[in-house]
Amino acid sequence: MRALDLAAKDLLQLVRDWKSAMFLLAMPIVFTLMFGFAFGGFGGGEEDPRLPIGFVDRDDSHASASLITLLEASGAIRPVALEGRDADDDRVNNQVREGDVDAVVIVPPGYGERLMSGDPLRLVVVVDAGSTAGQTARREIEVTASHLAGAVQAAQLSAEAYAAQVGFADEGARQAFLAGGLEQALEAWANPPLKVRETQSGAIVEEDGDSVMRSGFAHTSPSMMVQFAIAGLIGTASILVLERKSGALRRLLTTAISRVEIILGHYLAMVVIILAQFVILIAFGQLALGVDYMREPLATLLVMVGTSLWTASLGLLIGTLAKTEDQIIIFSLIPMFVLAGMGGAWVPLEFTGSTFQAIGHLLPTAWSMDGFENIVIRSLGLESVLLPVAIMLAYAVVLFALAAWRFQFE
Repeated sequence: MRALDLAAKDLLQLVRDWKSAMFLLAMPIVFTLMFGFAFGGFGGGEEDPRLPIGFVDRDDSHASASLITLLEASGAIRPVALEGRDADDDRVNNQVREGDVDAVVIVPPGYGERLMSGDPLRLVVVVDAGSTAGQTARREIEVTASHLAGAVQAAQLSAEAYAAQVGFADEGARQAFLAGGLEQALEAWANPPLKVRETQSGAIVEEDGDSVMRSGFAHTSPSMMVQFAIAGLIGTASILVLERKSGALRRLLTTAISRVEIILGHYLAMVVIILAQFVILIAFGQLALGVDYMREPLATLLVMVGTSLWTASLGLLIGTLAKTEDQIIIFSLIPMFVLAGMGGAWVPLEFTGSTFQAIGHLLPTAWSMDGFENIVIRSLGLESVLLPVAIMLAYAVVLFALAAWRFQFE
């Protein structure tokens, strides 16, 4: 097919310009490292993002041990055992007041005995009433305590049923049965037979900043890829300008190659060069920076292809509109700054207001960023990238149609 021959010619022409190739790879890596370290660098992904809470055990029972086990399994809070002087009331209040911990939960004496008898004591929770983190910790502690109470109730019902049918030899046997039933109930809480997973498309989502920026490189790696894919259009679009200035395009139109094949050939070359750029930069992000693109390899591939298609369509349109090399630079850099700045490549749209998010999602860069970040930050699955990829394909079709229409009037 003649379009493939034309694409191969464009690719050979681009590869010979090693300076442009270095620009397409070196600059995104440099900016990824620079902004990634500014947003937390390697250390950002290793810290436990959960809220620290103090845990004071004044009961030292099986129930209090089960409680701290449940708290440790929480996705929102991280218990820190307080002992000795740190467990004194004054020190506890000071730690909450000074922000060393977001809350302190105190298990009162007799808690386990009363819990097993069906009349539990209330846990003492010390928080700063004006702190959002403290209130979040309080809610999580209360939910965890209710889970423990529910597990105890399940164990008691099981013991009552066993006593009615078989009976216990003595109180010790009953207590041993209750302890075993409690362990089984807690295991059921940790591994429920039915799980509901909620996913989001990533369109306009309000998220906590800590989760969004859990790793500095998890944002800057995809953002610099998308931004410099647009910057790389300078070299690919310049081929069309040079063909017009040299008369090569006019001579092509007099040969057996059709207008459709000319357009497809140039477009295919742009898609291939952008995909190659993505493959190298994603490998660098995965291997050197620890950005887990390969957690969902098929989803990553779909976002790569979608981004390459709309970016190449934009490059084709720029190449048909520009008349000189200077115009190529202007027509490439201005969209790069606008699309990157407004589309969430510089600052995540989750950190902006709903109006700015709505405006940003009128641009294809926002959907490219949503696709990549749904994988590497939000830990969502394949289905989370389907909407962003579909919208990117729509942009690709519209931009390609505009470029093809412009080609007809050269």
